[in-house]
Amino acid sequence: MNNLNSVLIEGNMVKDPLIRSTPKGAQVCNFSIASNRYYRQDSNLEQETSFFDVEAWGKLAEACISKGHKGRGVRVVGRLKQGRWTGDDGKYHSRVSIVAEHVEYRTDFKKNAASSEAESVAEAADWDEKPGTARDQYEFPNIPRKDVPVEEYAITF
Repeated sequence: MNNLNSVLIEGNMVKDPLIRSTPKGAQVCNFSIASNRYYRQDSNLEQETSFFDVEAWGKLAEACISKGHKGRGVRVVGRLKQGRWTGDDGKYHSRVSIVAEHVEYRTDFKKNAASSEAESVAEAADWDEKPGTARDQYEFPNIPRKDVPVEEYAITF
């Protein structure tokens, strides 16, 4: 019996993706995403941001380079991989990253100078008061959203 190792995460690219080739010629693309979580504590709206390293291989890596850039919203479906090594100082190190199997790109929207992060936070604060707004969409991430088109790329095995 195989163990389940699957992850779905949405966020924004922290930096432009980087691509490299392995000694055998395989393409691998690395990028990081930041995923925000908003929650209420007492009467205050709190934000928690988590950062995740992602790697994509082959044709998916090439698509990540051509479509991805800093700030672009992405949805990544993949699996977790743990890397372990011994450092120069003899200490053991470990890092968990996501190996992408499918990447969707949110449509790029140009923000005007008047819009700000405060407006986004204010909108998040109104989620509890306004039924049928963005929060309903985030509570069910496996249901496709029809209001924003996405570009999809996947690896087939």
